[in-house]
Formats: sequence, C-alpha cells, structure tokens
Amino acid sequence: MHSFLEKYKKQLIILAGAAVAVFIYLFSIHDSTNNSTVETIDQMALAALEAPNAAQEPDENPIEPQNIIIDVKGAVKYPGVYTLSEEERIVDAIEAAGGYTDDANPVLINHAQKLHDEMVIYIPKVGEDASETMEQFLQVGQTNSASGGNSAGKINLNKATETELTQLPGIGPSKANAIIQHRTENGNFQVIEDLKQVTGIGEKTFEQLKDLVDVK
Repeated sequence: MHSFLEKYKKQLIILAGAAVAVFIYLFSIHDSTNNSTVETIDQMALAALEAPNAAQEPDENPIEPQNIIIDVKGAVKYPGVYTLSEEERIVDAIEAAGGYTDDANPVLINHAQKLHDEMVIYIPKVGEDASETMEQFLQVGQTNSASGGNSAGKINLNKATETELTQLPGIGPSKANAIIQHRTENGNFQVIEDLKQVTGIGEKTFEQLKDLVDVK
C-alpha cells in the first residue's frame, strides 16, 4: 500500500486538486443563482409596493367647479342675486334664497336642473298664470338679446317684441300688443311703474312683472 501511494502520489494530488476545484466551482454557481433569485424577488416586491403609490398620486391639475351668478325671483323668502357653484342645482338656489313663501306654487319647477351663469329662476305664486312660459325663466340668458333684453336678464319694455313680452308671467298676446301700442303712441316707458298705465295691466299683474322688466 505504501509503495502504491508513493508510486501514484503525484497523480492523487492532481486528482484531489481537481475535485476541490470542481466543488468550489459548483458551490459558486449555486450561490450566484440564489443571490440572483433573491435579487429578483426583492425587485418584484419593490415594484409591487411602488405600483399602488403611483396609482394613488393625486392629479396635479384638478378641475375645480366655477362660481356662477344667478337671479332668484318670485315667491321665495329672500329674492335676489346669489353666487353659487356651477355644480349646484335649482334646489340649492331655492335654499340659498331662504326657501319658498307660503303662497309659492313650485309645481313647474325642475328642482334637479343644474345651474348656469346668468340664470333667472322665477317661482310663481298660487293663482298666478304659471303656464309653460315658466320654463323660459330657467334658461341661460334667455332674455339677453339685442332687441328686448339686457345683461341683467330682464325684458326691456322699450325694445321687447310681442314674442319676448309673452314670455312674462300673465302676459298673453293681447297684453303684449297693448304694451307695444302704448309705447308707440306715448313714447318709451320712463320707469317700470309706467307699465300700470297700459290697459289690462293692474296692480296684481305689475307685482308679478316688476322684478322681470326694465326700461333701460
């Protein structure tokens, strides 16, 4: 045995060295694979954590609702001009004006309708001629025309046509023609109270119209 080891000593040393080299190589490959796997898992976990945060980032330029100015008239507790959001609706405008009076007749009012800038909302009273013309008061700038309207959304008695005058509550074709005839024969209305001089326009009708008409 001793002679065998002496004879093949050199070969055995080379063989043992080669075996050690192969073992070291295989171990380094295994360790590198584990490290690569761990690194890949870490990267995937980091990406999964970052993705929700990216999705939850707020919009840098959110669109904010604009303020608008509307005019609430008729049978509300506090008629007047109000500044509200364009996202609000007629029901919000009525609430801003203090709600309805006891004699209000809101049957034709679409409370769900969205508001618009320069909108005129007219609430009729019980017993008033609340016909389909009420819808005209819920349109944007309905009376803002060159012939018969002005920037305040009122009917100009000195310029309005028959069609425009019949948009007013309680004013039919006959009364509209009477208004036009009066201004033709007597000249322009100087103040809105002159409207009571027109045949067929009494105190009750005037009270309905005084906030809806102008002479300028």
